Amino acid sequence: MAEFKLHPSILSADFSQLDRQIHEVETCGADGIHIDVMDGHFVPSITFGTPIIKAVKSLSRLPLDIHMMTTHPENQFSEFVAAGADSITVHYEACPTLIHTLVELGKFDVRKCVALNPRTPVEKIFDILHMVDRILIMSVEPGAGGQNFIPESLMKIQTLSKEIESQGLSIPIQVDGGINPDTTLETVRSGANILVAGSAVFNDTFSVCDGISKLRNSSL
Repeated sequence: MAEFKLHPSILSADFSQLDRQIHEVETCGADGIHIDVMDGHFVPSITFGTPIIKAVKSLSRLPLDIHMMTTHPENQFSEFVAAGADSITVHYEACPTLIHTLVELGKFDVRKCVALNPRTPVEKIFDILHMVDRILIMSVEPGAGGQNFIPESLMKIQTLSKEIESQGLSIPIQVDGGINPDTTLETVRSGANILVAGSAVFNDTFSVCDGISKLRNSSL
């Protein structure tokens, strides 16, 4: 069995039933909750902010994984930490001075994470691996749910996994985008440790528990 942690993304949740769905995510075996923050600048869409982070924190004991698809992410660090963030992910592409951004993030008691868009070579972040707690590989273009997995992402995951090992580090690799029962096993075998899944968990045709179970069983 290929083991992995699962962080359902509430971008695909039914917000009229958020309380119930968050409860189901927790009771059905998820390991964290992924919250996509989009500002309408770094990506076209606008999504969640502090009120949603606070609300989800009040509903669950699971770690909150805040994915900042925003420009100037450092402006919201203190606000999001106070709201309940357990980890904060910034985008390489959104941070002209990434080292400075990570130093600022390091002032808070959260896990420091960096995300890479599909077209960004993974080699771009080799020199900052020692500064982070996790790397997120985007396997779709950021900004919208329900996209198909980009197959070339597997090679990026493999390359990153080898580099982490060669540097003597132990950094989890998270993958976000197009995760479903058909893509789970190969993604984990390539070196992914944490999978973000949206519509594969939150779906009108099956329950949250069924979605999580299908993902778990697909890695057997």
